[in-house]
Amino acid sequence: METFEKKKSSEVIYDGKIIKVEVDRVELPNGREAIREVVRHNGGVALLPITDENEIIFVKQFRYPYEEELLEIPAGKLEPNEDSYNAGIRELKEETGAVASEISFLGMMYPSSGYCAEKIYIYSAEGLTFHEQNLDEDEFLNVIKIPFEKALEMVLNGEIKDGKTQIAVLKYAAKISQNKEV
Repeated sequence: METFEKKKSSEVIYDGKIIKVEVDRVELPNGREAIREVVRHNGGVALLPITDENEIIFVKQFRYPYEEELLEIPAGKLEPNEDSYNAGIRELKEETGAVASEISFLGMMYPSSGYCAEKIYIYSAEGLTFHEQNLDEDEFLNVIKIPFEKALEMVLNGEIKDGKTQIAVLKYAAKISQNKEV
């Protein structure tokens, strides 16, 4: 069955600092028309920093849409056409003060494919040295280290709710498991 939808028209109804919202009219595979609301975002990058003691460095910060503090890996938005690798190095240093000697690509994710066009690029970061944080003026967070096995348990039992963080921890756990089998 054909599933592709063809864009017929598009209207930007909001153009903000972080997102743009478009309302598109599409032609469905059966020839009918439908409306699609799309949130456009430049994308983001997230890093799973692992210390030599096998701890993950998290940031804990208030997230306004959920009205609660969330435990997350360091992350940030990409500027238009910015390289995710370089943005990741910047975000890790800004948020945690850490600099990594080894950064490995873990994958890319679509955080909410039903309405949002954002892509998040995920890396692991190891061989860390620590320097001073350099937070943005509107950024308030606490840095927390949690042993990897405990963090994995927290993902599996729902204590860590952030999607990019869950995926990064699970992908890294799978990578470790695969390397042990070799």
